[in-house]
Amino acid sequence: MAKRSSLYIRIVEGKNLPAKDITGSSDPYCIVKVDNEPIIRTATVWKTLCPFWGEEYQVHLPPTFHAVAFYVMDEDALSRDDVIGKVCLTRDTLASHPKGFSGWAHLTEVDPDEEVQGEIHLRLEVRPGARACRLRCSVLEARDLAPKDRNGASDPFVRVRYKGRTQETSIVKKSCYPRWNETFEFELEEGATEALCVEAWDWDLVSRNDFLGKVVIDVQRLRVAQQEEGWFRLQPDQSKSRRHDEGNLGSLQLEVRLRDEMVLPSSSYQPLVQLLCHEVKLGIQGPGQLIPLIEETTSTECRQDVATNLLKLFLGQGLAKDFLDLLFQLELSRTSETNTLFRSNSLASKCMESFLKVAGMQYLHGVLGPIINKVFEEKKYVELDPSKVEVKDVGCSGLHRPQTEAEVLEQSAQTLRAHLGALLSALSRSVRACPAVVRATFRQLFRRVRERFPGAQHENVPFIAVTSFLCLRFFSPAIMSPKLFHLRERHADARTSRTLLLLAKAVQNVGNMDTPASRAKEAWMEPLQPTVRQGVAQLKDFITKLVDIEEKDELDLQRMLSLQAPPVKEGPLFIHRTKGKGPLMSSSFKKLYFSLTTEALSFAKTPSSKKSALIKLANIRAAEKVEEKSFGSSHVMQVIYMDDAGRPQTAYLQCKCVNELNQWLSALRKVSINNTGLLGSYHPGVFRGDKWSCCHQKEKTGQGCDKTRSRVTLQEWNDPLDHDLEAQLIYRHLLGVEAMLWERHRELSGGAEAGTVLSSPGEAPEDSLARLLQVLQDLREAHSSSPAGSPPSEPNCLLELQT
Repeated sequence: MAKRSSLYIRIVEGKNLPAKDITGSSDPYCIVKVDNEPIIRTATVWKTLCPFWGEEYQVHLPPTFHAVAFYVMDEDALSRDDVIGKVCLTRDTLASHPKGFSGWAHLTEVDPDEEVQGEIHLRLEVRPGARACRLRCSVLEARDLAPKDRNGASDPFVRVRYKGRTQETSIVKKSCYPRWNETFEFELEEGATEALCVEAWDWDLVSRNDFLGKVVIDVQRLRVAQQEEGWFRLQPDQSKSRRHDEGNLGSLQLEVRLRDEMVLPSSSYQPLVQLLCHEVKLGIQGPGQLIPLIEETTSTECRQDVATNLLKLFLGQGLAKDFLDLLFQLELSRTSETNTLFRSNSLASKCMESFLKVAGMQYLHGVLGPIINKVFEEKKYVELDPSKVEVKDVGCSGLHRPQTEAEVLEQSAQTLRAHLGALLSALSRSVRACPAVVRATFRQLFRRVRERFPGAQHENVPFIAVTSFLCLRFFSPAIMSPKLFHLRERHADARTSRTLLLLAKAVQNVGNMDTPASRAKEAWMEPLQPTVRQGVAQLKDFITKLVDIEEKDELDLQRMLSLQAPPVKEGPLFIHRTKGKGPLMSSSFKKLYFSLTTEALSFAKTPSSKKSALIKLANIRAAEKVEEKSFGSSHVMQVIYMDDAGRPQTAYLQCKCVNELNQWLSALRKVSINNTGLLGSYHPGVFRGDKWSCCHQKEKTGQGCDKTRSRVTLQEWNDPLDHDLEAQLIYRHLLGVEAMLWERHRELSGGAEAGTVLSSPGEAPEDSLARLLQVLQDLREAHSSSPAGSPPSEPNCLLELQT
């Protein structure tokens, strides 16, 4: 049994931000920190005070995290980025509202005395004395202190205060992981109520000392316990009156939801999984109707989450194709008009969207990636709508003439025809690259629609059913928002966004088989019609080949693709090469192309070069960040592993940005999570000369000075399936609609009261709904008997962030 915590984050937009540049505007982006650890950076939106991001993430975290903070920053090319403001949400606040936060939140000023981080290790004792008891405070060490100096470190010391008397430790230079091992004593009077205050400070020679955080100890409680030792989280100084600046710094629209799940052992979920799988295998002809009932009782608000959980569960059981086939048949049975087929947000549509993202994202990258990159690189002005054309000057210096509207429209049409033609050609060549399970699912969809709508008048309907998912719900959204599909690292500017939008419209017209209705919507798209008509023929030929896959070919293709072991993560990184005993500098990094698979982390000089294995996956012991002062960069990670001789080794790899750093760390942690011998602590610095740069320890192989963060990962589309977690999430959803399930059971049987045991021990109920209710009852009892108790019930409303 394990507790899993995850944080869903959607950063929507900002408004009324203050101008930080001399142009009267700003270049805002967001940094998301969990316990002061940066884990997400949004794209920068240039020259605006009302930026739109629309970015969403899911972060897996240890249940012990304390707070998540959103910092809005202004990017500057020549100087340090400016901080505009922040929004902070504590874990306790999020946990008390399982439906999450949604709405606008005022940005507040960032106060240096509140920007504290890290923990301090104290030993506290009450000892008898000659006249009175003595209070002994041993300041042992600290970790992960805030770097306050320009060198990326601090010069920390500790000030201990009690009843007007103050004592200080020595100063540890250039360290965020200091060790003091110093003890102080105070006379403890009988009945004294004053608290013991332990403050950490950064010493500065010229300016005033910087506050690093404090811990307040209840002496009365300590007198009862006599002694206490442990790591204490440093807290901000809230004694000063806060400035009332809310609203002056603008607002941030967020959606944040914390989900804590107590996941039971796999055996506990087997009855639920087997029951759902049995229903799918029975299909629409069987007596079981649980899948339609789940669809009926699922609200629009949570349909996407339920669809994703069900899809992943059946994908892990090898039944994704059969599950989707069942949903296709259910939707077709209640559809009479072809123009409404799969156009609603039904469970079939939502499950198919999730299926394509989980199973087809790598395929999408292969087809769309080069076309999207070319659009971004060209940055041409493209416009087909005469009402939006901007006439500009063209020609050589001194010979400028206004470009006519007709010239702009013709050049734009040529550019779009070229992009659309390239995309359709790439799609036509991609049949063999499409995953076998995707092809087989489209084959089932094509067949079911053709059976439901036979006849020459419905000749295009099966093709349109396929393109409604492939083009309208997969390729077109990725073209319009390549950042959200990981095709680009940054959002497109206004000019490129318009080109992408027009290209997506053209793809939609091709996907709609160039129907008169699609042409009538925007007559100014007429210049693309020759390419669109040619594209329809290409697309129909492509779909015909795509769905022409038999069971044997499907198995052979799956086997061939599985032997290729696609990389979990790949891309260029800089690896540190140690030369001599000189200082470690960023210039000692060499650029190589790295590839992480389920077997090893390997590298090559170029993507097409022969790869050499650097680290076997089973030998990885930790993947962690390196503190900035070690290499002069905050984007360096270390992979700690055992070599073939059983000796510990460390590889230092530099990334180009915080997002790439966290993506690589996340990928390395996920593929090595089940390794034996994972480390619980590590050194965030480097061993330089005769000591560690972080804590100044002289023993190279000694225990680390900071704790590892192996459970902090980002959810990606290619994550390994977690069968137990998906089953738990489905159970949680069914628990929320249990009352409706009982109501339906009473309608069908006219019998049992809600909550009564449906069968005797060892005797299974006959109908599937009764068995499902029995399974829910058994799982509820299993959760109740677990140490954490039963899962909390979810409230019916969403907590709104106030404007």
